[in-house]
Amino acid sequence: MSSEIIAVKGRRVWDSRGRPTVEAEVQLPEGVIGRAIAPAGASTGSAEAFDKRDGGSAFGGFGVNEAVGAVNGEINGALRGLDAADQAGVDETLIQLDGTANKSRLGGNALVATSMAIAHAAANSENLPLWRYLGKDSDEFFLPMPEIQIFGGGAHAGRRVDVQDFMIIAVGAKSYEQALEWTAEVYRAAGELMKKAGHMQGVADEGGYWPAFESNEQALDFLVRAIEDAGFTPGDDVAISLDIAATDFGSGGRYRLAADEKDVDSDGLCEMLLGWIERYPIISIEDPVGEDDPDAMAKFTAAVGDKVEIVADDFICTAADRIKSAASMNACNTALIKPNQAGTLTESKAALDAARDVGWESIVSARSGETEDVTIVHLAVGWCVKQLKVGSFARSERMAKWNEGLRISEVLGGDGGKLPARATFPWGR
Repeated sequence: MSSEIIAVKGRRVWDSRGRPTVEAEVQLPEGVIGRAIAPAGASTGSAEAFDKRDGGSAFGGFGVNEAVGAVNGEINGALRGLDAADQAGVDETLIQLDGTANKSRLGGNALVATSMAIAHAAANSENLPLWRYLGKDSDEFFLPMPEIQIFGGGAHAGRRVDVQDFMIIAVGAKSYEQALEWTAEVYRAAGELMKKAGHMQGVADEGGYWPAFESNEQALDFLVRAIEDAGFTPGDDVAISLDIAATDFGSGGRYRLAADEKDVDSDGLCEMLLGWIERYPIISIEDPVGEDDPDAMAKFTAAVGDKVEIVADDFICTAADRIKSAASMNACNTALIKPNQAGTLTESKAALDAARDVGWESIVSARSGETEDVTIVHLAVGWCVKQLKVGSFARSERMAKWNEGLRISEVLGGDGGKLPARATFPWGR
């Protein structure tokens, strides 16, 4: 079946915050199509692909008419006649067409929606699910270990606490299905605890509970209690993962912890986090210091990188060259892979390959502004990435992704979907 691109269509759809976003639809011969939707972040790194918005009064300035127009206009014109099976070639056409370092002319949202839709169309032309199409050279597949938010904070929850994500990883689970079951129990237990203590503020952007805690450590205390109340052993069955998102509350090596009512320097912040690692079953910390604080990132990695995942997000922005630079200074050991940070799937894969080349682990991640699009689940499975982070265990834009993993696990067979071996992670060695 031919995979020649006949047309590329853009449309405005709506994300989980009720904001406009871009959907791209790629049309091939014989009625074959591929669709994908661009997500959007609230906590963003300075080197991310530019999320093009219209500005003005409509939708608070978040309109995407210009980005949709770019898909229907220039992008459609440039891609017609190209081969959707040549992902690298099509993506390079998109990059050259935009012509800017940060995808600001046409918009990273226009480009990433188109790039992902191209991959779906090419897979559909071969009657393959995207994960199988992407993993043609793989001999064995597994499901990624779910990393799931229980409490939301930072930019995702009105900054009631400074830490952006209080998450859990079901490290003792034997399968993907069981990891979700355990998470469901912890999420439910956390909700009950919050209600009884009067700390329930609502639901944060990514579906986790919006807390009314008095300090960051109180959130950790409640998370440990939720794990125990759900019937699990903290650390052995279910462990804690944090996204500090320190760039959001600090710069120039100074950090303002509003929940704790104190200002600290890089050493003070790192000392606090190292203390948490000693007292709580924390196995992963994302962006422990700001993106402009590389020396502190390297010092923190040297201190605990042999047993804890030090995850780079804002620090690398899904860019291969930034990963190589971070690795050269021995900063971090795990890359967060967000396709919309890069702008195209080819650049996202290059970042993943760079992480593997320097010996890092990787996590494929969603954004705080999400949709029903499940592309990232297929990327994680098809690219054999060991972890997946899509937010919490509530809200349909999140559950669509966890549920897609269940469907894939059925196709792969086994008892609920095989997970990566625990011993392959820094915290499992």
